[in-house]
Amino acid sequence: MRHLIEVEKPREATADGMPSAGPVYRSVFAKDGFPAPIPGLESCWDVFRLSVERNPENRMLGRREIVNGKPGKYIWQTYKEVYDTVIKVGASIRSCGVGHGGRCGIYGANCPEWVISMQACNAHGVYCVPLYDTLGAGAVEFITCHAEIEIAFVEENKINEVLKTFPGSTKFLKTLVSFGNVTHEQREEVEKFGLAVYSWDDFLLLGDNQQFDLPVNKKTDICTIMYTSGTTGDPKGVTISNNSIMTLIAGVDRLLSNVNEQLHDNDVYLSYLPLAHIFDRVIEEMFIFRGASIGFWRGDVKLLIEDIKELKPTIFCAVPRVLDRIYTGLKDKISSGGFLKKFMFNVAYKYKLSKMRKGCKHDEAAPFLIK
Repeated sequence: MRHLIEVEKPREATADGMPSAGPVYRSVFAKDGFPAPIPGLESCWDVFRLSVERNPENRMLGRREIVNGKPGKYIWQTYKEVYDTVIKVGASIRSCGVGHGGRCGIYGANCPEWVISMQACNAHGVYCVPLYDTLGAGAVEFITCHAEIEIAFVEENKINEVLKTFPGSTKFLKTLVSFGNVTHEQREEVEKFGLAVYSWDDFLLLGDNQQFDLPVNKKTDICTIMYTSGTTGDPKGVTISNNSIMTLIAGVDRLLSNVNEQLHDNDVYLSYLPLAHIFDRVIEEMFIFRGASIGFWRGDVKLLIEDIKELKPTIFCAVPRVLDRIYTGLKDKISSGGFLKKFMFNVAYKYKLSKMRKGCKHDEAAPFLIK
């Protein structure tokens, strides 16, 4: 209980029917009250827009370059470059007839195009609705119809999965945009149902020479609709407002400050957990708020360690199973390196851990041990 503080005493049931209740606890980091709203932030669009103004040349989104089938270094887009693309995507969305309060689906693994599409939705007050098939084979069709999605951005290798939802999903869905290319056969199949379909590059040109005013986004506006499996039945849609995400950003910012891990613009995050879940969405919003960098993994767990080595993230959020795999892999590698390598690692590890327990940040605890 050392991380909690009691803020309300338990109460007995009353004669007028009020039930009894136990004590109310709050995080010890909020013992003096909740953090105040961050000035100037009314919506997720403000988070990105203001960060672009402060950090136009900072690295924002990066992915590994693939040359002749082999992965190379991370290639980065700056905040200003991402902003320029977001404006183009937003204009193209509006030219498709989708405006403030419209619904836009995003279906695919984390990638720069995912974030760019999301920010375009934020700019124009369009509800971002992540789609994913881990909830079951019929989940994509159900969510598309239930949320009344009008336009969907889709990872190139997921297009055929969307085609399987036709004709059911075409009641609302009118436009498909691939994060990559569209084959001739896919285009024919989509157009057969009266939908428009675009490759990523073609879609960027769709809104050229068109000007659309950005709406005034309010805290109370819905930002995203995220679906969860619940316990029974169909997926459940949860409407999340700008205010909810702004509050989470302020809370996480307070927490990190209190544990001496305040984010800075030189921090690097490995985007691994699905953006379709609110946890990763908020963490990435935090990094954007601070003008920091987000690098994307290649989507293959077997290659995750290689991506970590190349990116060198300062923060990596993962599920326990993956952390166990990394831990086991490191132990095996150290053990197989012989006595001297194992001895040197243990000495360095214990030294750095002792410095961190005394309050040093991880990147300052033993800089001479970092290659």
